[in-house]
Formats: sequence, C-alpha cells, structure tokens
Amino acid sequence: MKSKLDRWRRALLCGGVLVSVGVASCGGGEQVQRFAPNRVIVFGDESSVIDDFNGDANGRKYTVNATVSATDATLACKLHPIWVQVLASAYGLVFPQCNPQPGAVAAPVSRIRAAAGAQVADIAAQIDAQITESAFTPKDLTTVLVGQNDILAQYAQYPAVGEAQLIANIEAAGVVLGTQVNRIADTGAKVLISTAPEVGLTPFAVAEKAAHTDIDRAGLLTRLTERLNGSMRATIQNDGRRIGLILTDEYLHAVVRVTGGGGFTNVVTPVCVPPSALDCTTLTLIAGGNGTAYLWADNTHLSSGGQAQLGSLAFTRASNNPF
Repeated sequence: MKSKLDRWRRALLCGGVLVSVGVASCGGGEQVQRFAPNRVIVFGDESSVIDDFNGDANGRKYTVNATVSATDATLACKLHPIWVQVLASAYGLVFPQCNPQPGAVAAPVSRIRAAAGAQVADIAAQIDAQITESAFTPKDLTTVLVGQNDILAQYAQYPAVGEAQLIANIEAAGVVLGTQVNRIADTGAKVLISTAPEVGLTPFAVAEKAAHTDIDRAGLLTRLTERLNGSMRATIQNDGRRIGLILTDEYLHAVVRVTGGGGFTNVVTPVCVPPSALDCTTLTLIAGGNGTAYLWADNTHLSSGGQAQLGSLAFTRASNNPF
C-alpha cells in the first residue's frame, strides 16, 4: 500500500500540484535556464482540439465551453481554456482556432494538429502535416496526448476478442506512440508527452462495470490503459532533456482514489447536457453542476476544471524539465 501511495504522491508532485521544483524522477533534472518556446505545436486526439467551426477564430472544445454571459450563449473560447491553451498562454502564445477580435494576435505561429477521434496510428500523419508546413526547430515545444480512443476501440471488441489479444494490440500501439515521440525529439524540438488518461476511472467505465457481470469491465479498461502507457514509456528515449513526461493517469488515480476528489466535488458524474462535450457550455449543465467543480464533462472527456489541472501539470513539467 505504501508503494502505491508513494506513486500517487509522485504523480501529484510531478504535476506540480504539491510543489513546483525540478524533479529528476519525473524525467527531468536540475534546470539551468528556463526554456521559452517560440511556438507550441499540438498532436493528439480531441482532448487537445479547438474546433473553429464558424471560421471566426472562436472555436469550441470537447469540454465545458464558456459563454459570454448567463444570458448570451455566444462562445468565449479564451475562457475555460483546454490544457494546451493553458500551456501556450503561459508563454504568451495563442492558437489560430481561438484568436478572436478584439485584440487578436496577428498570424499566430502555434499549431493544433490534433484531431477528433484520432488514435495512435494517426500521429505520424499529424507530424508529417506539420513538417510539410514548417520544419521543427529547437525552440518548438510540442505536446502529445493520444491513446484513449485506442483503448476504447480495443475494449469494444471484448469479449469477441480475448483480453490477451487486446493487451498485445494496445502494447503495440504504445510502441508506435513512443517511436513517434522519439521522432519528434530527434528533430531537436522539445516534447511533452502525456500518458493516456486512466479510462478505468471514467464515467463510461463505471457504467460498463454496472452493466456487465462477466468481469470487472472497469478493471479491464484500467489494464488496457496501464499497458498502453507502460509500453509507450518503455519506448521513449526519456533522458530528461528532450522529452518531458506528464503522468495524467497517475494524477487521476490520486484525484479519484487517494485525495477524496483532489479539490473536485464530483469525480463520477458527467456535468454536461447534452451528452456530447463538444456541444456543452456553461448554460447546458445538469442541475447543480459546475464545470470547474466536476471532473468529467461527459463519459470520457475532462471538464473545464479537469482541463485546467492538466494544463497546470503540463506547464509545471515544461518549466521544470531541463530542455
């Protein structure tokens, strides 16, 4: 038990929830001079997406979207930022998908290559698209968050496909992901790679466990998450100077199972109505719901409060890592 508590405490420590100092055991070391990127380039799935669906640089996100006011449903994309916005804004950077007037930044250089529904196999094409537009430089800070959709896709095959084969498939995906992270790092760009969120702790997992009696379905989702993350971590060349590791899975463990909510009042119930987080705003929440106090927006995506915490983890890791 002590080793588990130590691991979860380390997740909070590495994420900057307890302290904000250099932590060699998180993939970093003593930082001589703080790294300041010229741009942030984002890879992954919908957790890192801003959807500029109206073409007005005021995009929506897969979380609790902010509105102008309680009586004006117009989106306000600068409010309730997702994690990559939190990270970029710490360096004075913005993304084209959320750069509304007034006060828009001329020709933002940061990029979001992440896409809704993306899986590990899609990351190579996202990297290719960035290289086609502009080669990586040592002053680039890149982020990678992907894997949840792979886990859900593998789980959807159970029990027609046995757990052993699902594990083999997800471990192979972890190797592919780690290889692509190394590919970015080999260009000289700096990489923040997040572990996949612990899918076994999501509202989806809770519902699946209640609906099936064959095995503990939440436990299966946890095992798939662990094997994906473990395979990725074993593959990345994490020497502490090119790649920074964000332990999102362990942070969620700490929030849900150790700290009694970690500052959230509800870590089980999705706060959004309708079910799709992309259409969720502060005006469409369940009765008594709060986007910053609830951990989950919908069955699998973090709320605005959860996104903010992930952004804090990312910035602390970037600040502490000796890039």
